[in-house]
Amino acid sequence: MGTQLRLLTPRRAAVSSKDAHAPLGHHLVRMGAIRPDQLLKALELQLRLGAPLGEILVAEGWISPEQIETALAAQYGLPRADLQRTPPDSALCRSLPVAFWLHHRIVPWKRAGNVVQIATARPDRFEHIRERLGDAFGDATPVLAGDSAISAAIAAEFSADLASSASQRVAPQYSCRTWKHTNRVVLPAILACALVALIAAPLQIFAGLSLLAIASLILFATLKLVAATAHLLATSRPPVPHDAPAQPDTGPRLPQVSVLVPLFREREILGDLLRRLDRLTYPKALLDVVLVLEQKDDVTRATLSEHALPSWIRVIEVPAHGGLTTKPRAMNYALDFCRGEIIGIWDAEDAPESDQIETVAAHFATAPSDVVCLQGILDYYNPRTNWLARCFTIEYSAWFRVVLQGIARLGLVVPLGGTTLFFRRDALEELGGWDAHNVTEDADLGVRLCRAGYRTRMIPTTTYEEANCRPWPWVRQRSRWLKGFMVTYLVHMKSPLRLLRDLGPWRFLGVQAFFIGTLCQFLLAPVLWSFWLIVLGLPHPLQGMASSGTVTALSALFIATEGLAIAIGLIAVSRSGRRFLMPYVPTLILYFPLGCLAAYKALYELLLRPFYWDKTQHGQAAPDIPPG
Repeated sequence: MGTQLRLLTPRRAAVSSKDAHAPLGHHLVRMGAIRPDQLLKALELQLRLGAPLGEILVAEGWISPEQIETALAAQYGLPRADLQRTPPDSALCRSLPVAFWLHHRIVPWKRAGNVVQIATARPDRFEHIRERLGDAFGDATPVLAGDSAISAAIAAEFSADLASSASQRVAPQYSCRTWKHTNRVVLPAILACALVALIAAPLQIFAGLSLLAIASLILFATLKLVAATAHLLATSRPPVPHDAPAQPDTGPRLPQVSVLVPLFREREILGDLLRRLDRLTYPKALLDVVLVLEQKDDVTRATLSEHALPSWIRVIEVPAHGGLTTKPRAMNYALDFCRGEIIGIWDAEDAPESDQIETVAAHFATAPSDVVCLQGILDYYNPRTNWLARCFTIEYSAWFRVVLQGIARLGLVVPLGGTTLFFRRDALEELGGWDAHNVTEDADLGVRLCRAGYRTRMIPTTTYEEANCRPWPWVRQRSRWLKGFMVTYLVHMKSPLRLLRDLGPWRFLGVQAFFIGTLCQFLLAPVLWSFWLIVLGLPHPLQGMASSGTVTALSALFIATEGLAIAIGLIAVSRSGRRFLMPYVPTLILYFPLGCLAAYKALYELLLRPFYWDKTQHGQAAPDIPPG
């Protein structure tokens, strides 16, 4: 084994006794890697950011990681380890949990006699962990390796363990991964009984479905009305000075932020994504953008190979393990390799506002400790593509700019969106990350977050996305969301009393209003549409079973809820610089029937393919509003 050891020593001139313990910047200047004026600028940035000098220099593009490694080797008089040519000893790696190596960003390389050589990219931190290493190995000494090489070595050794953990990170009682063993039998039985009852007593069943549809309509309309009112009242008052977040550069220090960007077969959109990320103004030395790829995704890998990534953007490949390929599983895997104390999420087609990370850092700096999640606003950059894109934009504006704002202000459970989410890392890890089997992992996490006693806040920053502007892809995307809502509701309602205890009556009612209201509005849409018969003066099935006054009142209620949706839509687009969409708001009545088709597709998949992820293809429409 000793003949395989490969130690790379730094340049002889750089390791003289005179300079052995000189600062890193001194070595870099002597090497000719940077100019003195660049060193001074980097030191000024270091005072403000608190980031390591080497990471600042690399992030600014003034130096390469290889040059930093050479200077660090000279500074500390360390040999360098080639982890790619000589991988770490597997037995040594297994001496401590993978979480330890990931947390400290080190890996045991080789044993040389009685000494274990530990590869590190931060020799300045080695003494802080030497005692723990001594408990496992006896005598341990550092060798130098790049951070990316260390991460790759850990991933190679523990890929199966980490992939398995990513699929089962959430506690079983909060996960849907046992779905196929239970509800796949129960739900078909319930549906079969309902079908038999419908055949035996159609009018009575129709009356029962009408009552359920009306009750859910009232429930959801009340949620939207109360939330919209809360938001409008809050925005009508002058802002309270102490509620405004301080600018992040006036605080003690800026946090390091990791943002996960899950990618899957993204050929068309990747170039645009990288250009949009390049507009971010947050200090790059504190920004860690992680592009998350599936191991078998040759399309995205080939497309990425055509682009030179800056040092603050890196790629994590998720091993193929267990046959599950979902966005939450990929994010769970990548979470272990993130460097930041704040974890964010963007989608492949996203165009975040350039100062979004500054806004996130400022709000977290002033938020109470129980606020562990910040949700930004989602909007679309192609609302003029066609009528479907216009309606999609109106729908999102109403939800993210009005209703969701009020839900958050009322302290209810916030059903999170899948992007422009930012978490305190410790809380996210405590919650177990995302349920890898749930196709709306965001809404599920919003419920779990609230059950654990944490809160979500909305923040005034916008991410622009591509509106799905083709009918069948729209149905497929919406069916995935609705299937996830069904699964999330069933998982958390397995024990209603426990959910009530965790959330309290007010939040529990909010969960019922959102999930039952959303699902029933689509699944029972044909029943609700039947009330248009009365408006048009045509006979209705309920007219023989209820008084004319009751039926008329129900029709008025139906029309009133349609009016509420139109009013909220008009408010939303008038306040978001989208006034050109106002004439299209009343046409939402023709837009939502597509959701009915999506709901029945979701129900079918719930029974037969509960974990199937119906991928949305991006890059199908050009922006007609400059994103970001």
